[in-house]
Amino acid sequence: MHRMKKISHLTFKALLIGMVLLLSGMTARAEKVELTRIDPPFWWAGMKNPNLQLMVYGKDISKATPVISYTGIQIREVIHVESPNYLFVNLVLSPDVVPGTMKIDFLVNGKSKLSYAYEIKQRKIDPAQFQGFDNSDVIYLLMPDRFANGDPSNDDAPGMLEKADRSNPSGRHGGDIKGIETHFDYLKDLGVTAIWTTPLLQNNMPAASYHGYAITDLYKIDKRFGVNQDYINMVENAHQKGLKVIMDMVFNHVGTGYYWKNDLPMQDWYNQWPEFTRSNYRGGVVSDPHATKSDYDKMVRGWFDTSMADLNQQNHLLAEFLIQNSIWWIEYTGLDGIRQDTYPYPYSDFMALWMKRLLEEYPYYNVVGEVWLSDPQSVAYWENNITNKDGYRSNLTNVFDFPLMQAISSAFNEEEGWDKGAARLWDIISQDYVYTNPMNLVTFADNHDGDRIYSKLGEDDNKFKLAMAFLLTTRGIPQLYYGSEIMMSGKEHKGHGDIRKDFPGGWSDDTSNAFTREGRTREQNNAFDFMKKLLHWRQTNTAVQSGKLTHYIPENGIYVYFRYNDEGSVMVMLNNTNEEKTVDLSRFSENLQGYSKGRSVLDRTGFDQLTEIVVPAKSPVIVELVK
Repeated sequence: MHRMKKISHLTFKALLIGMVLLLSGMTARAEKVELTRIDPPFWWAGMKNPNLQLMVYGKDISKATPVISYTGIQIREVIHVESPNYLFVNLVLSPDVVPGTMKIDFLVNGKSKLSYAYEIKQRKIDPAQFQGFDNSDVIYLLMPDRFANGDPSNDDAPGMLEKADRSNPSGRHGGDIKGIETHFDYLKDLGVTAIWTTPLLQNNMPAASYHGYAITDLYKIDKRFGVNQDYINMVENAHQKGLKVIMDMVFNHVGTGYYWKNDLPMQDWYNQWPEFTRSNYRGGVVSDPHATKSDYDKMVRGWFDTSMADLNQQNHLLAEFLIQNSIWWIEYTGLDGIRQDTYPYPYSDFMALWMKRLLEEYPYYNVVGEVWLSDPQSVAYWENNITNKDGYRSNLTNVFDFPLMQAISSAFNEEEGWDKGAARLWDIISQDYVYTNPMNLVTFADNHDGDRIYSKLGEDDNKFKLAMAFLLTTRGIPQLYYGSEIMMSGKEHKGHGDIRKDFPGGWSDDTSNAFTREGRTREQNNAFDFMKKLLHWRQTNTAVQSGKLTHYIPENGIYVYFRYNDEGSVMVMLNNTNEEKTVDLSRFSENLQGYSKGRSVLDRTGFDQLTEIVVPAKSPVIVELVK
């Protein structure tokens, strides 16, 4: 009996030790943490805003305590969220913090489990000297996947779900950053001064990812376009060529394939619905004083598409994440401007805050918002307008002039009438009083979301030249869509692939190369030469860039307006009829006073007296006035 008791005692002791070891092992396993990434990946000393939010991601990272020992940087707050795989670490950087590598230790039970070397860089940009785009510029919109394939080796980059298939109008075609750079000389020869590319950030989605608007990593260039350093090089090389670069950003949504897709930091990171709910796409509801809450919610909280998760900018951690991301790209690359997609779709108060923060860092910066609304009053609400009845002020520097785009699309196709034809252009311009500064409107005839202008105008060369002459001489900052200079065609009802065709010559096996004079048809060269002449002339004429505008009510199908400043005056005459017109200039005496002669910009014809001018049918005449 005694021996048996002793054995039982030893057995119990062994069991107890075993349980302790087991529990210790479980604790050790439970204390294992991983660190996958930190966003932003690095930051800069000397930013005006001293605060920096780090989003730390890794398995069970919330079980760790971050510790920093770096002169001039302190942890202000560590925020735990619903997912255990995130930590938000708020830092404060003193004004005199020295650039260098900051070690972040992640402690578990007081012991260092992980370390991360976080770089604080020296700023390269002097915000006081930084200038965005302005009225002297002409913006060229291009879709990288459809412009030129400079590096075929990245067409099917490892890890990317969608492979290249040029036969698929909605597929990846292989255009890339190198393809854009290769044709900087073509763009300079044409006469544009700024490039806006649709998003180049990673879109690792299974299909239709070429357009770039379903972003799956806000800090990485898509491998099929290149890498981050390629984009930096592109911006630097563009600047050396005298070209500005505008980055397309998206705050309303991300691709559903974003790395956090199955592990959101918080459930309200996205705008959630019991079942998929699409936006009603009614941007006017935001400024509508009579709107219902349900309509407003569907507009702002509804998803743009099944592949695009709607971001909830009312989550203050997400809001800061987006604001910092935009500042990071500006500081990292030296961007000259931003085009913000679907501007009325995110929460408007957040967008105003974002612009405020951006302009605090870069006081002379420019952002153009996509405000796809049909009348000037609705668009003006989103410009930095101080007269909105509800008190909303967006701080937005520039907006696209969608109402004028729609007028251009109709005006040159219609017979002249009280409110038809050229009267449509006059009518839209006459409503400029609603804008804080109509010169800050970005004007355009077409873009990547609708019929190409050449197709809108029935593929009529004369109508095309009328539209382009108007676009490049009216107020605002003109934007061209790639291929318009060679009259590329396309109809949206045939699918987006039809309005986003590959630029001919951008691929080595193309049968023609429209980047060269020899590769263009006679008609294409005629259009290219017309555009080139206008664009290069515009670069030299400050009156047509930023001068005042006075226009006259169209009569007999002739629309006449003047652009003028202290340096000179330009008279533009658009004949929107199918008949040659002899125009008596006495009606325009108030703008011709002090001028006795003129010369045609398009054909260098001289006018020894300003009494009458013959304007050919369906044609523009642009006259530089001479005293």
